[in-house]
Amino acid sequence: MESEISTLSRIPSVDEILKTPAAQQAVTRFGRPRVVDAIRHATAAARRAMGSGEAVAPAADTLSADTVAADATAWLEADARPHARAVFNLTGTVLHTNLGRAVLAEAAIEAATIAMREALALEFDLARGQRGERDAMVRGLLCELTGAEDATVVNNNAAAVLLALNTLAKGKEAIVSRGELIEIGGAFRMPEIMARAGVKLVEVGTTNRTHEKDYAAEIGPKTGLILKVHPSNYRIEGFTKSVPAGSIAALARASHVPLLNDLGSGTLVDLARYGLTHEQTVAEAVAEGADLVTFSGDKLLGGPQAGFIVGRRELIARLNRNPMKRALRIDKIRLAAIEATLRLYRDPDRLTERLPTLRMLTRPLAEIEALAARLKPAVAAATGAGFAAEAIACASQIGSGSLPSETLPSAGIALHAVGARGKGRALAGLAAALRTLDRPVIGRIENDALILDLRCLADEAAFVRNLATLRGEERN
Repeated sequence: MESEISTLSRIPSVDEILKTPAAQQAVTRFGRPRVVDAIRHATAAARRAMGSGEAVAPAADTLSADTVAADATAWLEADARPHARAVFNLTGTVLHTNLGRAVLAEAAIEAATIAMREALALEFDLARGQRGERDAMVRGLLCELTGAEDATVVNNNAAAVLLALNTLAKGKEAIVSRGELIEIGGAFRMPEIMARAGVKLVEVGTTNRTHEKDYAAEIGPKTGLILKVHPSNYRIEGFTKSVPAGSIAALARASHVPLLNDLGSGTLVDLARYGLTHEQTVAEAVAEGADLVTFSGDKLLGGPQAGFIVGRRELIARLNRNPMKRALRIDKIRLAAIEATLRLYRDPDRLTERLPTLRMLTRPLAEIEALAARLKPAVAAATGAGFAAEAIACASQIGSGSLPSETLPSAGIALHAVGARGKGRALAGLAAALRTLDRPVIGRIENDALILDLRCLADEAAFVRNLATLRGEERN
């Protein structure tokens, strides 16, 4: 008891700490209730440390009010740091799902800012001066860019597929190839989405081979639609066969059954014109005869998260009448950004200049190699003698299920731990230290090295300034 009283006497009171200049400044920044909580947090930590015999004040037996105020302020600053923080994506994956996928174009950012700051003609027809439809903001552009009769937009592509299935095939059967029953990330699987939509799954063919006759054999009175699914994040190679969407469309049309073609990522331009592998465009899928085509907004398209559905006018109208559509709709901010992004596609010759996703995917290798050579000394200086920095050739990937077998020649810096033992632990420690920087740096550990792929690094000067704050003690 005597020891406890002695410990308490060495810790200043909350009122005493609140009178310090540091605490007064903290009150101005964070408010009195938060500062009081932080002071109590700091004094409790000090009490525990004293009870365990730890040193809490470098040159005094009594903890000063200023020291506690400083500790409380540091705690408040750490707690106030937002979870949505900008990072340097040096993973080599351009469309990294865990890092937010597409970086938006400046035009989209400006449009979204206006939508956040001002009232917006969202569901208001300015020409007629009465209520309108929010889809009207992007419907015309989507039809223009895809050749479809009509279009609608929802929260993401999984929602687009869910809405289409529920509208056209609820209580009925949906025919899909076994080789297309994909898992689209986060353990969301196509069969589960179909079940939630109230649709009975009818699998045809085998994992690696499906024929047109397999579809034809299953079409009957209970068939609600045929579903064609883009493999997205995997490829089956070897002894394989799949039925082209055009052939399925002809079969569906003859059987008076709609075809829903889920492109997954989806692109509005032929990527081959930019030196990438050709990926079927949405316009090509529409031209092949699909009744509805679904695709994403935040992957190859390079916009915000969204799910687009384009196709026959009467089917789009049915989708829009489904009560589920309201639950899946998107907000004004994303709609504004989507419209601005789609407008960029009217000028494909300048798309690589204006759309960050395409700019990063088509970045010249020589430019990335030169960047690696320039940054190597700064990286070596920041990481210290415990690591050897080396400019290397590496391979980037598109990511988010887009062109999964496509890799892009890139360059970066490999950091190798120096020493005979504990190299794995040292690399993990360095990776963790980089994540603690004001702007976290995210790389990848591969082949006994921490790789910093520079394909997506746009602001070289900011990266160097940020890296200079890396302290040796953070890696221990």
